[in-house]
Amino acid sequence: MQNSTSLQIGNKLFKSRLMVGTGKYKSMQDMLGSLSNSEAEIVTVAIRRVQNNQSGENLLEKIDWKKYWMLPNTAGCTTSDEAVRIALLGRELTKLSGQEDNNFIKLEVINDKKYLLPDPIETLKAAEVLIKKDFTVLPYINADPMLAKRLEEIGCATVMPLGSPIGSGQGLLNSSNISIIIENANVPVIIDAGIGVPSEASQAMELGADGVLVNSAIALAENPQLMALAMNYGVKAGREAFLAGRIMKQRLGIASSPDDNLSI
Repeated sequence: MQNSTSLQIGNKLFKSRLMVGTGKYKSMQDMLGSLSNSEAEIVTVAIRRVQNNQSGENLLEKIDWKKYWMLPNTAGCTTSDEAVRIALLGRELTKLSGQEDNNFIKLEVINDKKYLLPDPIETLKAAEVLIKKDFTVLPYINADPMLAKRLEEIGCATVMPLGSPIGSGQGLLNSSNISIIIENANVPVIIDAGIGVPSEASQAMELGADGVLVNSAIALAENPQLMALAMNYGVKAGREAFLAGRIMKQRLGIASSPDDNLSI
């Protein structure tokens, strides 16, 4: 957990602690408006889905990559070998977008078709290879403190534990484990997956997370652009609350106006 104003990932500094995805939007207009309202600086792009299957529009052409930092992700990969191969394609995409120095990759390896939970063994294997290939690796994982520490030790730039299953909107079901990860991490902890509403994004930040990544909760909202704005506020409020330091919980009520301050 970082205490500075800026979020540092690898050798890059970012002001925003909200990352957003580009999938599942009903229209390109909704996506672009949501990106703007979120004030996010990091935008994830599924390497295999750069071309919008519904509209045929290409994300590389529609998004202003001078404004946003691309975070290619290996969504859809089921093995470490496949993830490495797709990551190499992702690095070429960043170059095509004009970001010559961008080696970021969001590592996702998922072979569980029912719950869509990340594969810890294949994720670790892929991370080891990608780090040797000079990638800045941001791995998506279960809220497993031991795995998170191991990924940090081999050189991952962040760890990205899920709050609950991807796209489920169930919020933070693993707060205890997430807190352990945050307490022991020396790299940024980004909560990825499961957040449904801004209060849950705020809760993640209040725990001490360094950032959150949100896609489905924005893209599938009735008004995505308004939800993106709300997520922006939620992340900012949660961060400020964490820095401010909450009061201790007490079993009994304590008067807000002590007796010794009362006048007759």
